[in-house]
Amino acid sequence: MIIIPEPFTKRMNELYGKQGVAWAEALPDLITDCADRFGINPEAPFSNLSYNYVLRAKSGNGKPAVLKLSFMKDELAREVSVLRAYEGRGAIHVLDADEDWGVALLEGADPGTPLSAIEDDAKSTNIFCEVFQRLQLPAPAGSLYPSMKHHFAAIERYRERFGDGETAAPLAESWVENAEECLVYLINTTEENYLLHGDLHHDNILRQGEEQWVVIDPKGIIGDLHFDTIQYLLNYTDRGGDSEQVLRSRIGMMADRLGLEPRRIAMWGVVRGVLEACWTIEGGGTDWHRGIQITERFAQCMD
Repeated sequence: MIIIPEPFTKRMNELYGKQGVAWAEALPDLITDCADRFGINPEAPFSNLSYNYVLRAKSGNGKPAVLKLSFMKDELAREVSVLRAYEGRGAIHVLDADEDWGVALLEGADPGTPLSAIEDDAKSTNIFCEVFQRLQLPAPAGSLYPSMKHHFAAIERYRERFGDGETAAPLAESWVENAEECLVYLINTTEENYLLHGDLHHDNILRQGEEQWVVIDPKGIIGDLHFDTIQYLLNYTDRGGDSEQVLRSRIGMMADRLGLEPRRIAMWGVVRGVLEACWTIEGGGTDWHRGIQITERFAQCMD
């Protein structure tokens, strides 16, 4: 019998209201239908459920698989599309999917150890660079993936909300203005657009076999290659030194290994920090200072 954990149903209610709860309550039947259709044996869900219901499974030949079910069907369809585009470049293999059902059956990574398990930061960053290099894929012609401008739209929405001068703006004007100027410059000077993973951090890079590493959970954005370094740079920031030292070291390695421009990486980080703050404010949160701390840290690397 398939039982959906109560915290997950509560999370769906917080995110999507009654519709989210109804979807969560219907999951046991949907999982049973998937088991019949895909010929799999569902097992336990992953412990870190957040936006999607993800569970382990065994395929008909006994190999590990992952069944992912999403209330946001369009987002999952985009993820599947990116994984298929990355086929042969080091992404987890899509075994089957159904957009209408909002489900995807993925190959299970074995042993599936995340890159975050490697605490030697230089070694971890080296592996990241190898994965990053394999993924480089020029933007497909006529693709419908969101642009970088679309990805950073929360900054525009922040400006619309607080730009009239009548409502007290929480963020310092200098940071918002600087982020806007950096974003325009970065977009206008992008020489070639790539299909970006969009969320390429330690825990979305998993060990497959003895030496291979594969990526999971891509968001799919069209834009500047430099941007795809940022999510990695935001995580485990104190490994091997203080956060500024670690950030400079990582950016230096990425520039050397990948031929990227350090200043351009730092500029994307500045904009990304303000975006984080805008997302927090938009969601009703008060800890927007964390986003500005990101911006300040990257700004120090623009010297």
